[in-house]
Amino acid sequence: VQLQASGGGLVQAGGSLRLSCTASVRIISSYVMGWFRQAPGKEREFVAAISWSDVSTYYSDSVKGRFTISRDNAKATVYLQMNSLKAEDTAVYVCAADWRAWRTSLMNVAEYAYWGQGTLVTVSS
Repeated sequence: VQLQASGGGLVQAGGSLRLSCTASVRIISSYVMGWFRQAPGKEREFVAAISWSDVSTYYSDSVKGRFTISRDNAKATVYLQMNSLKAEDTAVYVCAADWRAWRTSLMNVAEYAYWGQGTLVTVSS
C-alpha cells in the first residue's frame, strides 16, 4: 500500500487548506486512516483518525473544532480540511493507514502499518 499526500502550502494565520491522501489500492476503503504532523525538532504528533465506514472520527485536542477528517472510499482518498489555521499548525503532515479494527489507541504512531510521505504546511503569522 502506497499513500500519497498533497495539498500543503503557505497560508496566512486564520486561513484554510485541504490536504488529500490517496492510496494506491482500492482495498484502503476498509482501512482505518489517520493524519499525523511533525514540526521541526519535535516528535510526530497525532492529528486525526477516521474509521473505514466514516462513522467514527477522533481528533487531538489541539485541532478539535478546527480540522475535519473525511474520506471518499470510491476514490481511495482521505481528506483533512484545516480551518482557522495557526502558526503552531506549521508542520509536515503525513497520512497513515492500518488494516485492523477501530480502537482507542489510534493516536499512537505504532498503531499504523503504512505511511505516506509528508506534505508541508506553513502558516504565517
